[in-house]
Amino acid sequence: MSTISQGLKLFLNLTMIQTLMAKRFDAKLGSHGISLNEFMILHHLANAQDEKLRRTDVAEKVGLTASGITRMLSPLEKLGYVKREANSRDARVSYVKLANAGKKIYLEAITTAEATTEQIMASVKTRKLDDLQRMLIELGATIE
Repeated sequence: MSTISQGLKLFLNLTMIQTLMAKRFDAKLGSHGISLNEFMILHHLANAQDEKLRRTDVAEKVGLTASGITRMLSPLEKLGYVKREANSRDARVSYVKLANAGKKIYLEAITTAEATTEQIMASVKTRKLDDLQRMLIELGATIE
């Protein structure tokens, strides 16, 4: 049996926790008809200037490829949660804009997401959460 570094242990544990948390959030957010990834898309759009972002920026913020984000956005467009918007200056650039129905679902889902977070983090002290958040930002996390 080989011994692995603390860094690798941390990486493997983060990966496992991410998978477990995504399943838990997917189960809870499913009551709103969206997944965690879809919630993240709506979150980034809701917090963007004019509630719109370039498709490539949405992909980057959610951690997907350009084709992956296209597959994720298609059902959200059909449901009327997001809409495409052309760039008047550059036809090669398209935007994703939060639609009113998407804003409504997002605002409803925040309550569920916050409650789920509270349940998950109930046993963790605030100071530890602050320390972990600082470490994740050092590793490249972008949501502060």
